Amino acid sequence: MSLDRATLEYIAAPMVNQSDLPFRILVRRYGATLVYTQMLSPQRLLEDRDYLDFHLRELGDENDRPVVVQLCGNNPDTLIRGARKLVHRCDGIDLNFGCPQEHAQEGHYGGYLLGQRDWPLVQNLISSMSASLSVPVSAKIRLTPDPSLTPVLAERLATSGASWITLHARTVSARRRRHGAADLSWVKAVREAVDPRVPVISNGNVRTFEDMGRNKAETGADGLMVGETLLGNPCLFANVVPDPVRISLEYLAICREHPDTVTIQIAQMHVRHFVEFQWYVSSNMLLNVI
Repeated sequence: MSLDRATLEYIAAPMVNQSDLPFRILVRRYGATLVYTQMLSPQRLLEDRDYLDFHLRELGDENDRPVVVQLCGNNPDTLIRGARKLVHRCDGIDLNFGCPQEHAQEGHYGGYLLGQRDWPLVQNLISSMSASLSVPVSAKIRLTPDPSLTPVLAERLATSGASWITLHARTVSARRRRHGAADLSWVKAVREAVDPRVPVISNGNVRTFEDMGRNKAETGADGLMVGETLLGNPCLFANVVPDPVRISLEYLAICREHPDTVTIQIAQMHVRHFVEFQWYVSSNMLLNVI
């Protein structure tokens, strides 16, 4: 399945324990043109049969295409072998160079590969995977420790074989993942630095449908990736604010149609997000009236 610029327009971000198959199908019904899985460990795909079987089971559904599998790691051989376990059921592989969590720091992957000393490794990961896999390989990054070097790294990733680049324009912090607004000026700088044939995706600062237009106008990005806002409003891309009961029932119906692809705890988490978002919207509307 082709991943052209139109496919990259509205992307549902990879979210830990929340980018499950039923949720991906739901957001696709309401305008998402591409969805990502949560970040997966290639080491576990190779060594943990239950882990592999679960993720194989939630990939390949005809209602879930195109889909990109996101992987993390710092060893090209492990990444390639892990990707090959899933590549026949997805349409692209994304390398996570943005994870800010402590386990990424301890394992030296994700956003902790953005320092200049690791750039040769990062370029090797992209070039090795893009040369070895039958699907396109992309990169999701955050700002480099010196943000002014982010466009330089992005350009190197593009020349190394990244089919598209997503920038979450915040720096890496294990304790403050969302500290302050994303600095979208760096997305614009990356778009200007990278070969125009390589799409650049903007991630950050989208809370409403109107924010999407402002983001694209400010950055010149080829597409938008949205994460946490979609958890509350999975209909964002369609410019719809859903009734929380109706959207919860729709999500749960998808869960029933795809058994064993989501745990009850994750389903409960999604329903809570839908309800809390509506409560937030209603409270703000009441404050505006008062």
